[in-house]
Formats: sequence, C-alpha cells, structure tokens
Amino acid sequence: MKLSLGKFAPDRCDLRTMLDNVAIILRLVTINIDKNNNKRIPLVFHLTVFVAAAGYIYIYVFSMFWFVFVRCRETGDFTAAAVVFSLGVNSETSATKFLFMVIYKDKLHGMLQRYLESDSKVVPESRFARNLTKKLYVIKKRASFVWLAINVMSLAYVLLPLLMPGRHFTEDYYVIYGLEPMIESPNYEIASTFMSITILTGIYVVAGVTAFILVIIGYIEAHILTLSDEMLAVWVDAESRYEDIESRGTSDEVKILSLNKYIQNRLKEIITFQILDINLLNDFEEVFRITMAVDFFLITVGIVLELLGRIENTYLELPYTFLQIFMDCYIGQKLIDACNIFENAIYNCKWENFDKANMKTVCIMLQCSQKSLSLTAGGLVKLNFVCLMSAMKSTYSFYTTLQSTVNKT
Repeated sequence: MKLSLGKFAPDRCDLRTMLDNVAIILRLVTINIDKNNNKRIPLVFHLTVFVAAAGYIYIYVFSMFWFVFVRCRETGDFTAAAVVFSLGVNSETSATKFLFMVIYKDKLHGMLQRYLESDSKVVPESRFARNLTKKLYVIKKRASFVWLAINVMSLAYVLLPLLMPGRHFTEDYYVIYGLEPMIESPNYEIASTFMSITILTGIYVVAGVTAFILVIIGYIEAHILTLSDEMLAVWVDAESRYEDIESRGTSDEVKILSLNKYIQNRLKEIITFQILDINLLNDFEEVFRITMAVDFFLITVGIVLELLGRIENTYLELPYTFLQIFMDCYIGQKLIDACNIFENAIYNCKWENFDKANMKTVCIMLQCSQKSLSLTAGGLVKLNFVCLMSAMKSTYSFYTTLQSTVNKT
C-alpha cells in the first residue's frame, strides 16, 4: 500500500502549499505564520513550550554560566568548560529564532502576503507555471530533507545516552546547579526529563524556521531559474506564434514588426517578475537581517568551542552546527548561481534578431542582472561558498590560537 503524505507530499510544491506545511510545523511550537488561521493553538503545545523555555533558561543559561565561570574555575577543567559553553552558545540559536518569529510576527505576515501576491501573478497551467512547479519540487525536497535531518540529529542526541549502559546524560561533563549528585534519583530523572524536552523542542524550532527560510529563498531561486527558461524561449516563441503569417503572403517588414511587438510584451512581463524577485529578497533581508547575523555569529563561536572541547566529546554537536552554517551559505550560493544563469540566458536570448528598442531593453536587463542577488548575514557578509570556506578557515585559525594559548597556561 502506497503511503500518502497529503499536503506534505513532494509533488504538492506550490508556494501556498509549502507555506501551509511550514505553518503546521511551526504551530506545534506556538508560532503562527498564517494570519488567516485564527484557530487556537492547543494548550498542550503552550505548556510544552513553557516547560522547554523554563528548562532552557535554567539549564542552558543560568546553570551553564555557573558551571563555566564558577565550577570550572574551581576545578580547572578547561575541556568541560569549552564543551558546556558550546552547548549554551549553540542553544542560543533556537532562542533567537523563536523570539524573532514571535516578536516580528506582523512583519512576517506582511512579507508572506507579498510573496503570495507575487505568486498569484503566475498564469495557472502556463508553461511558466509548469516550469516553476518543477523547480519548486526540488526546493521542497531540499527543505524537507534538512528539516528531517536536523530533527533526526536531535533525536539521536537525546536517545544515545539512554542506549548506553549505566546512567548517562547528553553531556556527562555537565552539572546542573542544584542537582548534585546528578546520577542519583530523583536528580537523574529530573535532569534527563528537562534536558530532553528542552533539546527536542529547541532543535524543532531551529528545524522549522530553517525549513521556512529554505522555502522563501528557494522560491526566489526557482522563480529566477524559470525566468531564465522564458528568456531563452522568447525568440522561438515569437517565431512559432507568427510562423503562419508568411504563408498568408504577409511582407517581411510586417512580420518583423509583429515579432518585435510580441517580444516587447514578453520582455515587459519578464522585467516585471525580475523586479518582483528583487523586492521579495529585499523584504526578506529587511525582516531577517538581525537574526541571520546573530545566528551566523553564534554558530561560528559554537564551532570554535566544540573544537576546543575536543571532537571526541562534541562529535554529535559538530554536524548540527555545521549543517546550519552550510545551509545558509548553500542557499545563498544557489541564489547567486540562479542569477548567473539568468544573466547568461539574457545574453543568449538571440537578441541580435530584435529591433533596436528591444535590444536596448535587453541591454538594460543585462546590466541589472550583472549585480547578482545575494543573501547576507545582517548585510555584513554575503552568504555563499566563499563565505563558508572563509568562516571555516577563520574558525580553525582562531581555534589553534586559543588552543596554543591554553596549552602554554
């Protein structure tokens, strides 16, 4: 029997359906991105988030600072301090994402409304709509995979201590303030329960918001790639549309005028969509500017701390943090690649067959396309593969410097 995923199936990949999918996911942690959905979020979800938030504040903020700056100074255990500090820093990304989605809810609603209005301009059942759907299919699979991967990592992180012999925690180095000795009842049960709820809920928030960003930026990427296909087909479409004119004895001059009139209208449509894509990305940058910058900083610091805590102690944390910074840079690079494809499509649209007016239009489009759209971390750093390599190089250099300093002391 074939398993049906309903609206979550990969082939249900129009923008509205994908946003509905993300809205359902985020409602489980009391985040509502659909302003038209006025249904009350069940009380159990509010209670879960409240417990997770309380656990986060006590375990990964208050107790973390006590352990790192008080306990470890007394014991001199630098490795334990680095490992636990990395947990605190990495957990901050879930808090910043959650607070951002709640505080800027109205701005998010406005941004999503503009995305849906832009999507409504696509003519249903047209070639543009079919090509856009094919590219959005890839976007949905990408977002689904990343969402699933992040949640599987969190589940593995929580379950691994339970599968090991004896009593273990997600991080055995860690001592929660007021729960010593940690391995004795009822301290063990209390610590394990609150840590598990906090970790699973926090990482679920990260996974949901990451999927949301992948869908939003992925839509712009898919839209630009579809415009590239349309640009390459402008001349062929014009000839196909008017191929019967010559058979009726129409002069070449009239045919050329008709062809260029059609091309002029098509170029106007493409330019309109091009401007919409620019505006949509500007909307995203305006709304997500702060959280993207803060998360990028926290992740890079977290990686340094994980390396200082030694890989044998943080091997489950590193994939989680690296996946976040990789996906931010990956979608930024894919957006740049899409813009480069669009630029090449403009140059290869057989513009030499157009009249002077349309040639000027193509020239202006080409000049605009040479300034690629880019995703940034707070407008400070362009997120792409160059940024990823630079971040990894800088992170490792900073780690080796700190490590040598610690070894000397």
